[in-house]
Amino acid sequence: MNKSSVSLFIDKFTSSRLFYPLLALALILVLDGIFIPDFFSIQVRNGDLYGRVIDIMRNASTVMVLALGMTLVIATGGIDLSVGAVMAIAASVAAIMMNPVIIGLELPPDLMKFMNDPNFTYSPLWEVILVTLLVAIICGAWNGALVAHMKIQPMVGTLILMIAGRGIAQLITNGVRIQIFYQPYAYIGQGWAVLPFSLYLAFILFGLIWLLVRKTSIGMFIESVGINPKASFYSGINEKNIKMLVYIICGLCAGIAGLIASSNIKTSDANNIGWAIELDAILAVVIGGTSMAGGRFSLLASMIGAMVIQAITTSMYAIGVPAFALQAIKGFVVVLVIFLYAEPVRAFFQKLTLRKAVKA
Repeated sequence: MNKSSVSLFIDKFTSSRLFYPLLALALILVLDGIFIPDFFSIQVRNGDLYGRVIDIMRNASTVMVLALGMTLVIATGGIDLSVGAVMAIAASVAAIMMNPVIIGLELPPDLMKFMNDPNFTYSPLWEVILVTLLVAIICGAWNGALVAHMKIQPMVGTLILMIAGRGIAQLITNGVRIQIFYQPYAYIGQGWAVLPFSLYLAFILFGLIWLLVRKTSIGMFIESVGINPKASFYSGINEKNIKMLVYIICGLCAGIAGLIASSNIKTSDANNIGWAIELDAILAVVIGGTSMAGGRFSLLASMIGAMVIQAITTSMYAIGVPAFALQAIKGFVVVLVIFLYAEPVRAFFQKLTLRKAVKA
């Protein structure tokens, strides 16, 4: 490989949207390997892999799923603050369908029968998943209608469901945290097939959305609406339909994330499921290089951004940082990401790498 081809490769890689997320993830993992003993140790139990690195991937799967839908919304110049509340609604719908008898004013006397039966469910699993995702899609369509058709600012339009969503989730379950005893449902968030099952769900969803936006013209329409909606309108692109679509996909992703979260903790905790997780999803998309003003996007970079967020969280817990200080550290990460994505900084690093390549 000659000098020109090396310099072109380095220039292409450093200008890629994957460069900074991968660089950030690599730096965090290197520091973990230096300061945290046995951080990369992986154990095999009953044919499945366990370890801190596996925990990062497992715990990041929920944010990965949310980041996929959030990427499309932000690419159109919008934002969805309601994904955490939609997760709570989805968890409540799933739990009430599996165990509706527990929401009465008094607990049933034969409650222990349900707790001792891991196969107890009022509705079959396929029906629980289907209805839950339909409810999540309706929530996404509500946000899309407010933003696309009612012309409400995305932050204000989605803030409505963000505030009301947890109240809706509480109404669904009559204010009761429903325990989930159905073991096949718990497999969504707790199952293993060498790697955590929720990780496979995240990558399957990534593949489906990638096919939708990269093998059809929808991806180009999304970027066009985000860059210049007026020009897109005059080019024959229906801006309202595109925005409706991305908010529906975002709602669907939030519903899947709600299934993963509730099956992981085996309860419909409307107060805590998805709490403040919309900030992690937005930060993952920003780390992935998608501009908040809309335009070009990368689904894979957003998923790596979600891994960066979870790697920071796992690392801070591993070195003993208290949970209440974690948000401050995430705030520092936001400032650092904004600094790295500034045009002067990006230009400086590109010039630096090109000079090294030419000298080599």
